[in-house]
Amino acid sequence: MSKDAGKKDSSKVWGIFSLIAALVAATTARKALNASWRAATGKPPPANPASPDVEMREALLWAAASGTIVAVARMLATRRAAQYYARSTGHLPPGVADDA
Repeated sequence: MSKDAGKKDSSKVWGIFSLIAALVAATTARKALNASWRAATGKPPPANPASPDVEMREALLWAAASGTIVAVARMLATRRAAQYYARSTGHLPPGVADDA
């Protein structure tokens, strides 16, 4: 197998691995956020915050909370996946590099 073919396979594996990690994290975060919202407000989160029937304050709070929590969960899961990949292969995944 050529070096380019190995890089291509490695890139595909990383792409699938990071996608799965991000999806699982986002789903888990969304479920936890829904439960937290319900516990804090006593009602379900807005199904569609863009609807005029949803109070503006509630829509803004939901958008800010869900966007932040899901993005952080996805980032943490992708970082963990990259660490696992690096431990397994001895190098960072394709497209992941230090900012330094």
